[in-house]
Amino acid sequence: MINTKQPEIELLVQSMFRPALPPRQIDSHKGTFGSVAIVGGDDGMVGASLLAARAALLSGSGRVYAAMLAKDAPAVDLNYPEIMMRPILSLRQLNQLDCVVIGPGLGKSQLAIAEMEYWLGQSKTLVLDADALNLIAAHAHLSMLLKSCIAKIVITPHAGESARLLASSSEFVQKNRVDCAMQLAKTFHVVCVLKGDGTVCADADGHCFINSSGNPALAAGGTGDVLAGLIGSMIAQGLGVFDAAKLGVYVHGAAADSLVAKGTGPVGVRASEIALEVRNLINQLNAPSNI
Repeated sequence: MINTKQPEIELLVQSMFRPALPPRQIDSHKGTFGSVAIVGGDDGMVGASLLAARAALLSGSGRVYAAMLAKDAPAVDLNYPEIMMRPILSLRQLNQLDCVVIGPGLGKSQLAIAEMEYWLGQSKTLVLDADALNLIAAHAHLSMLLKSCIAKIVITPHAGESARLLASSSEFVQKNRVDCAMQLAKTFHVVCVLKGDGTVCADADGHCFINSSGNPALAAGGTGDVLAGLIGSMIAQGLGVFDAAKLGVYVHGAAADSLVAKGTGPVGVRASEIALEVRNLINQLNAPSNI
């Protein structure tokens, strides 16, 4: 049942994120800014993993890995060769990973299920998106693994995915967005990012924030993949999971606002354009004049 007690709700605004990240010291190196991996990209959905990985790179993670399930997965991202492609099973050998983002283009194959089983049994911080959430909704043993997982986890469902996780309907979720986000966070002991107009960020302790940024430019394929990679990057750079989710959500929306203000969109804005604008905004928020 949905909790009818109203939680305390705050608004996510820009003043909360000055600076967005700790200042970068002169003796920094790539290891200083963390390592994030993207797991997904089954046949026909390689682009989703690339979008998430590129967003993680552009938002400041020191090392970004991508492991894809597709039989014809690329060996290199020719536009962003800094992303390190790895066979899907080899990620398990990378002890330096600070966060694993699972779901962009993951699909629903047995291999996808096996990846979910493995990572939900580890202590590595996770961001679960897209088909990772659909698999949890469809397979009771994955749901139980999530509930018992010792890792810190962020889930990023839209209304449809939330409805499947709650055995409800999208219409009900949209009418009860705060309550549904709170229930998901408490049921699975995670930070929940319920995407949509006024994205809701909730944690299992009853804290709740509603985002003030964003516009219909985000209503396009791939923007959710960008958000998942962005949140993973914030975690890899040292933010706690709730702070990473809040910053990622706000900057993601603010990037769309910035593009529209510059005359790009809202019609036809591409997810890859959002990722590039995210880089600009993070640097602006970190600039000394804004601190």
